[in-house]
Amino acid sequence: MSFPDPVAVFRTEAAELLEQIEAGLLDLTHDLGDKEQVDAVFRSLHTLKGSGAMFGFEALAAFTHHCETAFDRVRKGDVPATRELIDAVLEAKDHMRTLVQSPSGDHEATGEALLAGLRHAVEAAGNPDFKPAPAAPALTHYKIRFSLPVNAMSNGTNPLPLLDELRDLGECVIAADRSKIPSVDALVATDLHIAWDVELTTAQPKAAIEDVFIFVMDDMQLDIQVVGAADVQPEAPAGTIPAEPAASPVAAPARRPVAAPSLVPAIAEAKPNKAAENVRVPAERLDELMDRVGELVIAQSRLNQLSSRSVDLGLRAVSEDIERLSGELRDTMMVLRMVPVATLFSRFRRLVHDLAHETGKVIELVTEGESTEVDKTVIERLADPLVHLVRNSCDHGLETPDDRRAAGKTDSGRVTLSARQASGEVIITIKDDGRGIDRDRVRAKAEQSGIIVPNAQLSDQEVLQLIFQPGFSTATQVTNLSGRGVGMDVVKRTIEALRGSINITSNPGEGSEISLMIPLTLAIIDGLLVRVGSGRYVIPLTAVEECLELSVEDDMRSRGRSFISLRDSLVPFIRLRDLFNTGTKPDPFQKVVVISTGSERVGLVVDQIIGDHQTVIKSMSKLHHDVATFSGATILGDGSVALILDVAHLVAAGQQQEAHLRKAG
Repeated sequence: MSFPDPVAVFRTEAAELLEQIEAGLLDLTHDLGDKEQVDAVFRSLHTLKGSGAMFGFEALAAFTHHCETAFDRVRKGDVPATRELIDAVLEAKDHMRTLVQSPSGDHEATGEALLAGLRHAVEAAGNPDFKPAPAAPALTHYKIRFSLPVNAMSNGTNPLPLLDELRDLGECVIAADRSKIPSVDALVATDLHIAWDVELTTAQPKAAIEDVFIFVMDDMQLDIQVVGAADVQPEAPAGTIPAEPAASPVAAPARRPVAAPSLVPAIAEAKPNKAAENVRVPAERLDELMDRVGELVIAQSRLNQLSSRSVDLGLRAVSEDIERLSGELRDTMMVLRMVPVATLFSRFRRLVHDLAHETGKVIELVTEGESTEVDKTVIERLADPLVHLVRNSCDHGLETPDDRRAAGKTDSGRVTLSARQASGEVIITIKDDGRGIDRDRVRAKAEQSGIIVPNAQLSDQEVLQLIFQPGFSTATQVTNLSGRGVGMDVVKRTIEALRGSINITSNPGEGSEISLMIPLTLAIIDGLLVRVGSGRYVIPLTAVEECLELSVEDDMRSRGRSFISLRDSLVPFIRLRDLFNTGTKPDPFQKVVVISTGSERVGLVVDQIIGDHQTVIKSMSKLHHDVATFSGATILGDGSVALILDVAHLVAAGQQQEAHLRKAG
């Protein structure tokens, strides 16, 4: 049995603490007097410092100690929270992340510069006109008893730093219970059999005591009892030695006197902790499990095909059971891979905060639909496109406060990030209330760059889509935010690689809205299996609107036009037989599969509609990487390969064909 690496566990926990620190600091910018947020940031810094020292990250513990001290002064009312102080701690937080990821690197010069900025911010905040907070609340007397698992020390947990952290909270008396230590013959050097009784007098809440044990809470026994308010220092019970504050928060003393077990007051045995409700699983294991589920779906498809040819009712019954179970397992696996978009949206709070400082604008970030869940792989690949879109909204979209006042708007610009699910897709929208997109300027820049020919006939949506062309930028000069014409191109390529599409709406003076339509998952989809000639292809079922029959007469009548009439509207269609150059005669009764992305529709003419199919998506080889018509492949039940059609590309091709025919007409 393999045990998790304690350092890897610490890095995971440290990443969560750093996220909490950043979130607390950003919340504090909206209300500098929010004492709860100040306490939350202080506790997270304190926990990060103590845990870093426990796991050997001395540089991290020493650096974090200074930030903790700064916020301790804010917490005690010595200095007020200021934006300069918050910005200094935010920069320090980025350095803490570096110290977690690379503890052995040479970061001393950077750390000293950040600490100098922190000291300046604290000194600037400590002005003589500032009124200190009211006196500290009354002290509370706690009785604490805790014991760690027997194998705690062999797993890297040292109890002495925990005792030091308790001392940091206030005056305390510590007594060790050695009654469960076995005889020397049965004693194992790495086993821990000591429990501790602590009497603590502090102004801190119970939550601060629990934070001391945050990394070992699941496996230990902990009992915290409130005895009452205390106005004087507690007296040590007979036989115990009062604990003295540790000389350093990082180093624990080698040895401390403890009380005789017979003199320790009796304390009721702590109740066993409730089993952990969440289990941490590496993402690689989920990916491996997803691959196994995909292979199972393929095997089930083969079994279903074999049973359909057999007269054995027992085989058919087993096939139906396997189909049901594999479907349930697939759905369960999908849920396991789903994560809320809140994990993605939260990182943009810091980005918008920094952009506001760089551009001199007042920017408010609003998030909606954060509980919407998407496949973790989709979340990871959406991060970069959203960064470019948010930066573009802040730089190009929103005006400066002076321009907004002149336009009759408030000084503060708003960027809204929202997410929602719709028919197997997640729609992520980036909206701003800025100046909107200037169509004439976009067209002029596209003509100047040679992207389009002068006076080309383009629809409004086609003009707006020009901003996603490679090298396109309306910025007059190159800055660290924009001007190179590469950001929006990255957005388009990434979204298309995700089998998604982009829609833009913009009203001059009112702002812009960019919607990304993305599949919920990239692993297994429901598809419509069709035949064209001798080949079989899969169309994602979420893109299919309806299926029609195309008779020979209708096919001949539409030659040269490639349009079908669908409820008083003309829909262009593409003959996949001609597109794939099958070289075979068309079937007498062809079918038209109408597909759509957003408001655009196009028909695909196929020879036969075979039926729905659970499609396990396999990536195309590097040789076929540039074939835009297909987004992947899948293995059918008989072992043959079916290609998955790229709906977005085919719809775009159909619209281009429609525009060409209308121009020719």
